[in-house]
Parts: sequence; structure tokens; C-alpha cells
Amino acid sequence: TWKCYRFCKNKPYPKSRFCRGVPDSKIRLYELGNKKAKIQDFPLCVHLISDEKEQLSSESIEAARVACNKYLMNNLGKELFHMRVRVHPFHVIRINKMLSCAGADRLQSGMRGAFGKPNGTASRVNRRQVLFSVRSKINKTLELIEALRRAKYKFPGKQKIFVSSAWGFSGISRKNFQKLKDLENLEGQKLIINDGAYFKIQKKVKKTLKTS
Repeated sequence: TWKCYRFCKNKPYPKSRFCRGVPDSKIRLYELGNKKAKIQDFPLCVHLISDEKEQLSSESIEAARVACNKYLMNNLGKELFHMRVRVHPFHVIRINKMLSCAGADRLQSGMRGAFGKPNGTASRVNRRQVLFSVRSKINKTLELIEALRRAKYKFPGKQKIFVSSAWGFSGISRKNFQKLKDLENLEGQKLIINDGAYFKIQKKVKKTLKTS
């Protein structure tokens, strides 16, 4: 059972040359849906945020991802959303295996040498840390909230769903992004350049006139 592994008690224990034989993370994909959608396509962004400092197993993150993705695929379709898993399970969970057969007490040494073997991985998350982010069209707010609400049931502890005021996955508010979109530089070119799910701002380069 994973209820013993929920709390962040000791130091992080990552995979290293000292910690070998770690099982692979259960998470198959970190980006889902329409990954190639330009930043202008999806202005809405909704986050699933942890409300506790705790450890989330890679199994629970994968189960939440599947539940969220299934609802969005059925109700929106692949082309109308872009979902991103924002946590990575780097912390290794150990287990001190005990025998449960008859006469096990003769073979085992109890709590002597109780440092366990790697058994799985988990993410250590803080309060207000983003777990999942989904971007979509502005009129699909209710569908995104419902998808993330279903994902919440796969996690221990408390989570909250926030509708971001930012434009998509960018850190700029929708109002300011709209202003930036309309601006042009000194050469009459648009200031914003598409850069996947983000954008770049074109540098203001002034043309120097050559004098003969």
C-alpha cells in the first residue's frame, strides 16, 4: 500500500550510481492532445494545483493523466486541447520485504538492517505546485474543469483547480497578450513570433541608411 509513502519525511533519494535497480516510472507521456497548436489557438489555461506538501506515486500520476485525457478526448477531441504533466517522479521509494510464510521468523532478522530495496518512484510536491496544465479554446472552460476534477480522485491529499488569467502556457495575462499581438516594431513587423506553445518578442532593430 502507498499510504505509508504519502508524506515527505526524509531527504530526496534519487536514482544514482549508489541507488541502482530502480523500476521505470509508470508515466508514459508528459504531453497530450494537440501539442503543435500555436500560442494564438488556445488562449484558455486551467491548472490542477496541489494544496499539500506530499509525495505522489508515479502510478497515481499516470492514473490521473489517463482519466483526464479520456474525458477530454471524448468531449473535445484531440485537436481542441493540449495537456501537460508538470511533475516528474525522481524520488525513489524503498520497501523492506518481509516473508509471510510459516517459520518466517527463523529466516528473518526483523528490523535489523531495515534499509529497503527500490520499489517504485514518486514526485515530491509542495503546496501550490502545479500538477497538470491544460490549454484550450476560451469556451471550453467547463470541460477542462470537469476533466481535472476527475483526475483529482486519483491523488491523495487536497488539490485545487485554478482557471489561469494568463494566455495559454505563457506567463502573460490575456489583456497584455492581446496588446502585444497588435503591436508592431519599427520595421512594421509583428512583435510576437510563434515559438511552439510559447512566443518570442522580436527585437526592435532600426534600419541604418547607407550614405554614399
